[in-house]
Amino acid sequence: MLLCLTASHRTTSFDVLEQLTVGASAVASTLGAHADIAGAVVLSTCNRFEVYLDTDATDAVDLIASAAGLDADILRSSATQLHGDSVAQHLFSVSSGLESVVVGEDEISGQVSRALLDARDTGSTSPALEKLFQRATKTSRGVKTQTALGGAGRSLVRLALELVSSRITDWAETRVLLVGTGQYAATTVVALRDRGAEQISVYSPSGRALPFATKHTLSAEVDLALALTAADVVITCTSGAEPVITPEVLAAGARRMIVDLGLPRNVDPLVVGVAGVELLDLETISLHAPLDEITATADARELVGSAASEFVADVAIAPAVVALRTHVLGILDAELARGRAATPEAEAALRHFAGVLLHGPSVRARELALEGRASDVTAALETLFGVQVEAPAAAGEAAEPATA
Repeated sequence: MLLCLTASHRTTSFDVLEQLTVGASAVASTLGAHADIAGAVVLSTCNRFEVYLDTDATDAVDLIASAAGLDADILRSSATQLHGDSVAQHLFSVSSGLESVVVGEDEISGQVSRALLDARDTGSTSPALEKLFQRATKTSRGVKTQTALGGAGRSLVRLALELVSSRITDWAETRVLLVGTGQYAATTVVALRDRGAEQISVYSPSGRALPFATKHTLSAEVDLALALTAADVVITCTSGAEPVITPEVLAAGARRMIVDLGLPRNVDPLVVGVAGVELLDLETISLHAPLDEITATADARELVGSAASEFVADVAIAPAVVALRTHVLGILDAELARGRAATPEAEAALRHFAGVLLHGPSVRARELALEGRASDVTAALETLFGVQVEAPAAAGEAAEPATA
């Protein structure tokens, strides 16, 4: 059965999200090694933390909370658990940007794909989760190409820069310091240049500023305190567990805008006590998220809903289709073993005929599954052919709160 525990900016405090993000690696390794869990994928972004499990368990809150170093009761009150069919609907919606701070944002689909790659690297994924995440990626591409949400420029970074722009007279004359060198930093560079920023420098707590600066034609900084003094706008997006910018490294002086896009926080909230400093963090940015574009969002949700229904139908009907194919091809192999095919050409023709013969029933079985009649297909196979069909890998169950 598929299970998802989800905590996002909409239902969870940033303090809890921050602690979950810090513990993401420990959660992934703990779940991947657990005997009762066939597969686990952890999705951790700047505004959500989600765990997708392939397991027979019905509640994973205690295990996840323990691995993240978080009180289980706090997690129960902050998160939601989804089971079975509702997991696909949720992940497809997340991957398509429909659950993001900025509806239709560009980055989330890549983050979903990377979460699966990370699970592969650690050996914690499973065939069921592979199918789920691959279909999520396909669905998000469909939303981008078939709905108005596919327009460029939707992202949390761009929303943050839009908010900052009210304080900026001329981006070309603004000195910008970027703290961080990951994928989000690269996205930020593009967004800054789209705004007209020309004076961009980069600092890396891990010492990777120079190669990043060379790749993106920026200036590399080695002294954070000096770089902060010279900057008009500071944007942080690094993955460290501790704040990089604290009151101690900031000198009072000219007005500076600091934008903290990190989770965990890259900037100590106490920096607002330093004269001239203004802080814009994720929590504040999320409060200024624009309203959904109603028509575009409705079209995207309809597409996501259809994709989720098709995925659920495919999962439900897969055992019956496999059983039918195994039955027919088994008979064919038995006949071929008895020497009925005199030539390779004849054998190939018979296998082609078997494939054609199976195609129609397979298509019809999927159509019936979409109508909620997968059990009719199973009953027909057992009645007509005596074929025993195994239960589907994931049973449809409604969403439940984490407190259930």
